[in-house]
Amino acid sequence: MPYEWITPDPGDATSPLHEVHLWPHRSLPKRGFAGFIGGTFVLLLLPLYPAIGSPVLWGLLPFLMGTLWLLYWAIQRSYRDGDVLEELRIWKDRARLERHARHRATQDWEANPHWVEVVLHATGGPVPNYVTLRGAGREVEIGAFLSDEERVDLYHDLSRYLPARGA
Repeated sequence: MPYEWITPDPGDATSPLHEVHLWPHRSLPKRGFAGFIGGTFVLLLLPLYPAIGSPVLWGLLPFLMGTLWLLYWAIQRSYRDGDVLEELRIWKDRARLERHARHRATQDWEANPHWVEVVLHATGGPVPNYVTLRGAGREVEIGAFLSDEERVDLYHDLSRYLPARGA
């Protein structure tokens, strides 16, 4: 799952009681990226094999290598755009949500966990099963990049530590 509950350090009095980190799902992990680009390179070279030694090779080569470069660039751009991390920490006296995104200022929200409410919007949100935290006069989203089932699981997990209601 693209979220993980962090075990608190019992020896540290300042560590949160509960902590969860969330990130977008990656369909192509970075370790498989090199293999994918290498395999694509080999497949793009197959049509060039019969053209070796002819002027047609030099006509096709720039287009095939341009296609490979464009694919490389698009996947790297996807990685950069999806470089998001949300961290929710819950202490006895406060709950803090931080959203870190590449090339953007960190967004944060803080409230007293006694008054924070976890809300599941089954419909009517930007995505189905939209999860928000309501407190301190604001309502903030959490895990909007997760799948429908993962958002429902997240809602149930958060409901163990914060008051919850469905919308």
